[in-house]
Amino acid sequence: MSKPNVRTIFALVAVGLLALAAVTAGVVAYAVSKAPKHYPELTVFANGESVVVEPYGYCELSNGECVNDESTYYIPATSGKPVQVSLPTSVAEAPWIVVTVYERPNGEQFERILSFIDYPAETRFLSLDTQPEPELRLAGFEVRLPIVYTDPATGQEMYDVHGLWRVGTPQP
Repeated sequence: MSKPNVRTIFALVAVGLLALAAVTAGVVAYAVSKAPKHYPELTVFANGESVVVEPYGYCELSNGECVNDESTYYIPATSGKPVQVSLPTSVAEAPWIVVTVYERPNGEQFERILSFIDYPAETRFLSLDTQPEPELRLAGFEVRLPIVYTDPATGQEMYDVHGLWRVGTPQP
């Protein structure tokens, strides 16, 4: 029996590595196809704490697939100290609106709206004032991804939200 030459050994090793690469690619593709869908998350910081905020509701524009978790997240916020919001790239690069809700001691509430227009392009971090006036305190906020579409039945332009994150900011 003759010994295999160097070319034969290299050919066998190459075929083996190619087969291993194909099997690995197949396993990875299968795992990715079965992985749970990951939607954009915000990170909110206040009082030395942080919370990762998953969408209250989110719809993919490409395929209409939606998730409606309807969870409000909470992070204690001290009046006079800012709440910081970190936007993921997919939100920072899209038109976004932040609706802040402020409350007076008597329970009366006011909304203030911030939008991507008020900030440099692709802003990734926002700082929300928790006490813009002595009698107002931040009660919570929503980050929204708006979409404008034409209603096929009426031909009118309509406004809706395809992404929404909701955060309550109780006092510590």
